[in-house]
Order: sequence, then structure tokens, then C-alpha cells
Amino acid sequence: MIEMRVNISELKSEGSDLIKELAEFLKEKTRMEVETATDQIIVKGEGKKVTKTYLRVLLRKFLHKQELRGYFRVTGAKDNTLIVKERKISEEE
Repeated sequence: MIEMRVNISELKSEGSDLIKELAEFLKEKTRMEVETATDQIIVKGEGKKVTKTYLRVLLRKFLHKQELRGYFRVTGAKDNTLIVKERKISEEE
């Protein structure tokens, strides 16, 4: 059993509909079981392995499609975990 986690605590500020769309997007692209927990999405499956790199690419595609790529970024954490973080935007005056 392969289990990859995506921390979405900062992405939740965009609304629960976006989280549902992300879960559906990952389920469709990976063809694996996708669960939504409090602050994370868990991708589970057997056999065909979804790599951390591939999952990162899918998350970036989703953010780009939702026009959020400028506001959020995907970073790696400890093994089998990715984090969707809000970008620190410097205010120019």
C-alpha cells in the first residue's frame, strides 16, 4: 500500500469547493483512492506507484488551472508528504 500525503492547511482559505475539486482532479489523474482529511489529502493505492515528483506536477497543474499558481507553491516535506504553501508576496510601495 502506497500512501502520499498533501498538506493543504494553507489552501483551505480558498474554500471547501476548491479542496473537493482538487481531490477529484487527483483521483481522475492518478486513478487511485483519494481521501480528504482535516488538513490534508491522502492518495492511497497499490501496484502502480505514484511518485512524489508526479504528484507535485499534478498539484502545480491544478493550481495553474485554477489561476492560483502565483499565490501558492508546492514544496516537499518529509518522506511521502507535500505541502501547498502560500507564497510570501512582498508589498511594493
